[in-house]
Amino acid sequence: MAALLTPTSSFDATRRWLDPAFFDFWATRLNPLWTWERPRARLIARREEGEGAVTLLLQANRHWRGVAPGQHVELGVQLQGTWLRRHYSPTVIAPGRLEITVKTQAGGRVSPHLAQHARIGEVFELGQGFGDFRWPHGNAPVLMLAAGSGITPMRALLRAQAERGLDRDITLMYWTRRREEACFAQELLALAHAHPRLRVQLHVTGEGAARVDALTPSYWPALEGTQVLACGPGGFVQAARARVAEQAAGYEAEAFSAPEQTLAEDGEVEVVLARSGRTLRLPRAVSLLEGLEAHGLKPRHGCRMGICNTCVCQRQSGATRHLLSGQRHDEPAAPVRLCVQAPSTDLILEL
Repeated sequence: MAALLTPTSSFDATRRWLDPAFFDFWATRLNPLWTWERPRARLIARREEGEGAVTLLLQANRHWRGVAPGQHVELGVQLQGTWLRRHYSPTVIAPGRLEITVKTQAGGRVSPHLAQHARIGEVFELGQGFGDFRWPHGNAPVLMLAAGSGITPMRALLRAQAERGLDRDITLMYWTRRREEACFAQELLALAHAHPRLRVQLHVTGEGAARVDALTPSYWPALEGTQVLACGPGGFVQAARARVAEQAAGYEAEAFSAPEQTLAEDGEVEVVLARSGRTLRLPRAVSLLEGLEAHGLKPRHGCRMGICNTCVCQRQSGATRHLLSGQRHDEPAAPVRLCVQAPSTDLILEL
């Protein structure tokens, strides 16, 4: 007797054939961008962008929802059969098209591949946009402070604003060690030429230019009433905050590395991991993430910059110190970003 095909069994059969993993397995063999729901992007062009850096133009598939200027995306790169993921701040060039700029990092695996070996047609996994580094509301003057790779979100913000018309005074101050390492220099100068209310300053420290904390007053615009955006290494962001935050109307910063801890707290604390029941001794001088990893643990994490929130867990009790601002936090039952907060006292974490 032939088996009856009930509505339930029909649904199950359809679901089996339309299972996302099953679909992706076969569809990507015809076209790597054909996925059921996963965002992916193909490399369609590349150009040199300052010494040691390259800008990659990517075409995303229909599952990518885009990114706001100043936000980040996670890029997945397959190397020797393993997917490795890194975070970049892209600039949207057209619907579904974005540019990321990559600088080769000594000892890295992903950046040398992207900067030197990635070929046209290579396909990457692509995350949705995340992060809160945004253009200030209102019409107050804006001061943008960038160092090194911190210029990439600034470029995205400026391009987006230029498309709408720059209707307020804007000063971009960009620090680099050598003139040859400056990214987007000609593009930024062209923007300033086209928009009289935009000023661009390039400070080359290798040619004697002062760092952000030693720059003479003649280089600075009026800070009172100004909204400040800063992006760069942790030490740069920290120095910029000390120099301008008290005088400015607002200060927003994003650091892609932790500053040197010249005033780091010494010693160790006891950290209880409530969910696993483990008790560890962790150093006060480094982030919770680094301390946990030193014990062989692998907490979920992403950007390691305090942006993506992947590593957030709850602090049940105790105090932590933010590595970028130095601020101490001891609110009970509060979220903690493991990658940018260090333990100050004994802690209980929901891990």
